[in-house]
Amino acid sequence: MKSIKSISDKQKKILYFLLLLFISISVNQYYGYLGVCPIDSFWFFNSGYDVLNGYYPFKDYWTIAGPFIAFVQALLFKILNVSWFSYVLHASIFNFLISISTFYVLCKLKLNINYSFLYALLVSILAYPSAGTPFVDHHAAIISILAVYCFILAIRTNSNIYWFFLPIIFFLSFLTKQTPTGYIFLIIAFLCLVHFIFNFKVKKIIYGLLGSIFIISLFLLTLKVGKITFSSFYDQYILYPMMIGKVRYEYFLFPLEFSRIFLRFKLIHLSTLILVIVSVKNIFNNKNYIKNNEFLISIALIVTSYAFIMHQLMTINGMFIFFIIPILVGFSHLFFLKYLKNKKYILYFLLILALSSTTHYWYKYINKRDFMDLRNASMNNFVDAKIFDKKLSGLKWISCLNIDDPKKEINGLTKAINIIKNDKRNKSIVTDYQFISVILNSYDFSPSHVWFINHVSHQKENSKFYEKYKELLVNQLKTNKIKIVYLVKPLWQNNEVFEKGLNDNCYIKKSLTEILDIYTLQECEDLKN
Repeated sequence: MKSIKSISDKQKKILYFLLLLFISISVNQYYGYLGVCPIDSFWFFNSGYDVLNGYYPFKDYWTIAGPFIAFVQALLFKILNVSWFSYVLHASIFNFLISISTFYVLCKLKLNINYSFLYALLVSILAYPSAGTPFVDHHAAIISILAVYCFILAIRTNSNIYWFFLPIIFFLSFLTKQTPTGYIFLIIAFLCLVHFIFNFKVKKIIYGLLGSIFIISLFLLTLKVGKITFSSFYDQYILYPMMIGKVRYEYFLFPLEFSRIFLRFKLIHLSTLILVIVSVKNIFNNKNYIKNNEFLISIALIVTSYAFIMHQLMTINGMFIFFIIPILVGFSHLFFLKYLKNKKYILYFLLILALSSTTHYWYKYINKRDFMDLRNASMNNFVDAKIFDKKLSGLKWISCLNIDDPKKEINGLTKAINIIKNDKRNKSIVTDYQFISVILNSYDFSPSHVWFINHVSHQKENSKFYEKYKELLVNQLKTNKIKIVYLVKPLWQNNEVFEKGLNDNCYIKKSLTEILDIYTLQECEDLKN
């Protein structure tokens, strides 16, 4: 009987694996084809294409976005060809990774396989479909959670391989986005220190060091192969974002109001409630409980949830962190089984919380495409984006910039694209519609990854970054003999390219259509090295 049960469990794991694979990918593929918000939707469609063709971040354009997504996207384009399918599949793969990892960890910690599947399934519905396409916040959040999982498995098992992978996962998360990776790293680093104080083993540290050496060596090798200087990486990816982060810290995070911290994220707080109660109760009953790995796990989960809340408050993007609720509920379920098993109503509370929160956030933020600012759009008005190019085939075009009349937006873009296409001069294209250069099979020679991020860097009063940005800008224009710069409007924040970076005598600006401007560059002092 025991062997039969064992076979049955293995078959069930295979079945659940296949179901999670199918559901997590198909759900995200569906929403990834449903509408666009140009500044967000096409960000890595363009940069992945650039890397594929030998144009690299930090060297060929200014960016604060992590290069990891661009390089992975380039790999997928190489394998599957450049298409909207392979672009959305990138996000879908990471949606599968977070769901199957949740299933694996919960099963590893001895939660019933059916409940493990349920919580993993709910994660797959909420994690990436809010964006649908590759996005820095989603990627970094998911990889950070994978790092937390790795830490949990490292201290709960005797396998040293988790200590090897822990720094690798964190570094990849950092190369995706600096936050929330930095917050989670500090949390886990502190808890690792506590763990080693009471459970010191040289072998664990050696594995961790080997993992660190491996990923840092790979990173430095990538910089060398791509001819990217470390100074450009440091300026653009570390120093400049610190300046932006300081502003957001001062104006976005504060004031710490009860309604913003607790009421707005009440379902996340409720999902950690069991972890908090059990941890406090055990500390009062046993002072040595703080040495217990179980305590470190609960603290890692609780503080990580607060780190995500902090990150959400400081980002300018829509709500997306609600996918951590079924994860937290899953771990709360484990603690319930060990300490509160006789109180059945708690189990019902956890299940209702997981199911109701998933239903609520799915309907409000995912099904209504709230993250993409399409909450008021009628999806029946969409137009198949293959009208632009077969690379976009299947994408249901309805944009956050014109939710009422997508045909008008498409007609304007088609006219602008034809003008750019027929101009055979060396040209640069600046736009939030970053699919344009991809369907034209050309490089856009834009000195910025996304223009709004560099709004501060190309202002003279911010001389620390202005001079470095200007050097990259001038080098890009002169090396490639760019004389014409097309601006396809609107740009997020403002429709200015050179107005605050170059003197007026360096260009002549002219409007060609309602959405297309042209800058004709002139000989001037600013454009000289």
